[in-house]
Amino acid sequence: MRRRDLLTLPAAAATLAAQGPERPNILWITCEDTGPQLGCYGDKYAVTPNLDALAGRALRYLHAWSNAPVCAPARTTIISGLYPPSTGAEHMRSMTRLPESMKMFPCYLREAGYYCTNNSKEDYNLEHTGKVWDASSPKAHYSNRAAGQPFFAVFNNTITHESQIRTRPHKQVSDPTEVRVPAYHPDTPEVRQDWAQYYDNIRTMDTWAGKHLKDLAEAGLADSTIVFFYGDHGSGMPRSKRWPYNSGLHVPLLVYIPEKFKHLRPPEYQPGGASDRLVSFVDLAPTVLSLAGLPAQPFHQGFAFAGTRTAAPRPYVHGFRGRMDERVDLVRSVRDKQYAYVRHYMPHRIYGQHINYMFETPTTRVWKKLFDDGKATSAQQAFWKTKPVEELYDLSADRDEVRNLAGSPQHKTVLERMRKAQRTLAERVRDVGFLPEGEIHARAGQGGAPYDMGHDPTRYAATRVMDAADLASRGGRPSLTDADSAVRYWAAHGYLVRQEADAALRKAVESDVSPYVRAVAAEALGRYGKHPGDGELAVKTLIDLAPADKNGVFVSILSLNGLDALDAKAMGVKDAVAAWPKEAPGAPARFRSYVPRLIEKTLADLP
Repeated sequence: MRRRDLLTLPAAAATLAAQGPERPNILWITCEDTGPQLGCYGDKYAVTPNLDALAGRALRYLHAWSNAPVCAPARTTIISGLYPPSTGAEHMRSMTRLPESMKMFPCYLREAGYYCTNNSKEDYNLEHTGKVWDASSPKAHYSNRAAGQPFFAVFNNTITHESQIRTRPHKQVSDPTEVRVPAYHPDTPEVRQDWAQYYDNIRTMDTWAGKHLKDLAEAGLADSTIVFFYGDHGSGMPRSKRWPYNSGLHVPLLVYIPEKFKHLRPPEYQPGGASDRLVSFVDLAPTVLSLAGLPAQPFHQGFAFAGTRTAAPRPYVHGFRGRMDERVDLVRSVRDKQYAYVRHYMPHRIYGQHINYMFETPTTRVWKKLFDDGKATSAQQAFWKTKPVEELYDLSADRDEVRNLAGSPQHKTVLERMRKAQRTLAERVRDVGFLPEGEIHARAGQGGAPYDMGHDPTRYAATRVMDAADLASRGGRPSLTDADSAVRYWAAHGYLVRQEADAALRKAVESDVSPYVRAVAAEALGRYGKHPGDGELAVKTLIDLAPADKNGVFVSILSLNGLDALDAKAMGVKDAVAAWPKEAPGAPARFRSYVPRLIEKTLADLP
């Protein structure tokens, strides 16, 4: 068990009160969908004078990961100090809760006397734990605090968001002919325009960041305020956003700690310097508490990288991907200072599953058309094909992550080490993402917390379920009659991976008590069954399961994904699909659009 400081919060608050004005203010300047495409990170195409100037007096982190490659789970990681796969909050989007004993980290700052503001995006997949912010709105500002009160303030900018890459008309500033197109993207005018517009938006964001730094200085607070700058995950371009590659998780992170608080600087801090320490969003909560002189909470899963309780560096950072909007998936990733490892538990799904929102970007559409027309290069084709079980990339030699070394004999030791690191973390945090999404909630119980469920072996046999997922994804055969529905769920996935069907699968479709097992088994039977009546049984089962008002949103999403995969084998069901209600009673507003999107896409694809 890792050691934690035993200083209680009341005692810590008393200590801070005694320090008075010597407590540091903490300012976060954040933006969306932005990788390290900044001048201070060596990008010669980027124009970012204000952030470059901040980097000139700050510490620049070279290996910072967002843990999640999309906003809601990334922000959930930050606010909780927990990996969302341990809280049931990994999906885009979802809504669950923390155990009653846990709070979002600004609560601890507020209890210690800090004025905490958020301007203004939250987007958490977790219910609030009491009063988290003193103010959270477009008007929230540290200037509204009491005289002498220290503050923790967040200002977030959305100009760099994915949606702004494709906004037209746009006055082009950066020259599209000069932009670097990664090897996995086709080199077309549309792609170049999207990348150039991404850089234009970063330039605008830099001006905004400079204004906040200027405001801080004009308020006389620059020498008493610790400043962070970071993006919430990698770029909003397809195959960066939503994917737990380095391209989707690598973010800029600048941390400025003024001379007045140099005792809070990490050992490697040099103004204008760079750190190769591996850090990630799960570390931010314990780090801010450490900078404020407070202990991390015993439940925090990250490690402070600055402040009075700076922890020793660690060898890995971790990423994850769950359901992305309306499409189901499960991916985990790990990186060290040189290599990135990606583990696919649903390798039968293509990378580029049709996500309505992603296809609004011109790059996505032109890329898919070139693939369909047979005009994409090998590196560009991969995104539209099924996935290998494992990927391994040498980031020092392959920045675009297109040369998979998982099968290289020379890298066998590295692969095994990274594979072990991924599984070790999954077991340590009791990763509940290996359960069907609906079962995360059902096993937690009404009003219960998935974190508590995940740590209760009577409700979640984590090792057995993870073993089943590992075996099935590699084409093995977990038991389709196991007492645990999650094991059977993965056994059904094994049929999709192996591309086969048999009498046992047919029986599962007909009689398994779990709708999640039946949905996956029905997809496999419909796609690969050769027995007379297999296709009819599969389609009928998915049609019965898919209505959201009848079986709930999670069964509906899974069943509609299966039905969409059947294509021409689902002939004659258009009228039934069109008649379904688009809403699931009681479903949170955060993901009510996903079933309608799937119905629309399924109807468009059906003959």
